[in-house]
Amino acid sequence: MSTALSKAKGFKKSKSGMYLSMATTAFGAFGVAKQAKKARLEHDTLRLIDAAVSAAAIVTGLAILYRELKRLGDDDVLLG
Repeated sequence: MSTALSKAKGFKKSKSGMYLSMATTAFGAFGVAKQAKKARLEHDTLRLIDAAVSAAAIVTGLAILYRELKRLGDDDVLLG
């Protein structure tokens, strides 16, 4: 059981784990876009601000994940 748990912990730091994290973070953008559209239709400023802050968090999260992915690539001897 401990080897399976250690493999699962290492998955987050792998390339495929990073790609999965980026995909799930980007998938959150659909919900934010839906929220922003609904807020515009209802002229709800507070929800629109919430959607803008959420969108900024998604962009920041993707940038951080991309940076980590580049670092993984830099450490790889085979990539040069």
